[in-house]
Amino acid sequence: MAQQERAVRTRRTILTAAAEVFDELGYEAATMSEILGRSGVTKGALYFHFSSKEQLAREVLEENAQVVPTVPHQDLQLQKAVDTGMLLAHLMVRDPVLRGGVRLALEQAGHSRVDRSVPFVAWAEASRDVFQQAKEQGELQPHLDPAALAEVFVGAFAGVQLMSQALSGREDLAARVSSLYRVLMAGVAVPSVLVQLDVAPDRGARVHRAIEEEQHSRERIRVAGRS
Repeated sequence: MAQQERAVRTRRTILTAAAEVFDELGYEAATMSEILGRSGVTKGALYFHFSSKEQLAREVLEENAQVVPTVPHQDLQLQKAVDTGMLLAHLMVRDPVLRGGVRLALEQAGHSRVDRSVPFVAWAEASRDVFQQAKEQGELQPHLDPAALAEVFVGAFAGVQLMSQALSGREDLAARVSSLYRVLMAGVAVPSVLVQLDVAPDRGARVHRAIEEEQHSRERIRVAGRS
């Protein structure tokens, strides 16, 4: 069991190092040597877990599609959509795997054999389901199509985070995403729902704290159950 846990930690260390290198240098400029040096593991360990830069890129993108935790339950589906985006903005400043995946997904050149659509498709599909539920609950303007809205929702976030990266190194990402949702939701939500939505810049941080508190509570219950 201990050996298995060490293998999992080593794999995570390598993946994190690769994501950092991809984020800083891009796919083409990144090298296995740079990733090896950043990870601090042995060459044998690196190639045991990952045979190539291409495999590492695929793994970072796959991880990127799953890195955002499920947000806490909300009565309003549009608040759930907002919370997901605000949480993503909050985590992007802190999670190197998420940043590396975003860089890979948005790059235009190279890694043609790496499917860059993975995180976009995953988030768009999840958003479509949320917006469909929002429509069924009467939260959406009646003329809106949930699938089309999901594409706009994800694409707009991608553009805003690129602008934030260029202008502030993503330091103002939460504020920019907050502004995006304030404008976007004004044309999406029915008035009675719009006035209830929380799109404040610190929303992502508060959602993240709520998730962590819930996880800690579950862990305490689990440990108590063993006693």
